[in-house]
Amino acid sequence: MSAIRLTSAIIRQGEWFVARCLEVEVTSQGKTLEDALNNLQEALELYFEDHDAPTGTTPIIAPVEVNVQ
Repeated sequence: MSAIRLTSAIIRQGEWFVARCLEVEVTSQGKTLEDALNNLQEALELYFEDHDAPTGTTPIIAPVEVNVQ
């Protein structure tokens, strides 16, 4: 077993924190930021039981401005 470092994006939705991994499509949530990250870690570990770990896929984080009506 080896460890890999992944990137998560966390937003607040009502009373929940939603954590999403940017390298693979895995998302989880929790009542606290720490819970959301712990739940995401567990979800990712389960995900990687059936999928290969990403290699060389560091996401580029950039803001995007859009017009809304």
